[in-house]
Amino acid sequence: MEIIRLTGSAVGRNRAVAFGDLVFTVATAGDAGDDLKAQAAASLATIDRNLAELGSDKSRIVQATVYLREIRRKAGFDEVWNPWIGPDPSAWPQRACIGVALAGDDQVEIVVIAAR
Repeated sequence: MEIIRLTGSAVGRNRAVAFGDLVFTVATAGDAGDDLKAQAAASLATIDRNLAELGSDKSRIVQATVYLREIRRKAGFDEVWNPWIGPDPSAWPQRACIGVALAGDDQVEIVVIAAR
């Protein structure tokens, strides 16, 4: 089975990989300023593009891990996530939010696995 890799700007890693019926992608948006909601929106837009490029979309996400610089700001992240993922529970992935130290000005990093 072929592995498809979409190169990104970071050395040593790809922005998305597809293998079989699965797509793996990650997004950050430190260049969107230091506002968590702006970074979340920009990261989710990147995920949309990466998934589309590999034949998937957000309705096919099966698992998401959200890394937040400040876990106490999870409610603010949810204000961006919830409208993006939509109101239909049949399209919601399993999701975890974890508080971690992130590089540079990153407030959020989002990793997803989706079906194609």
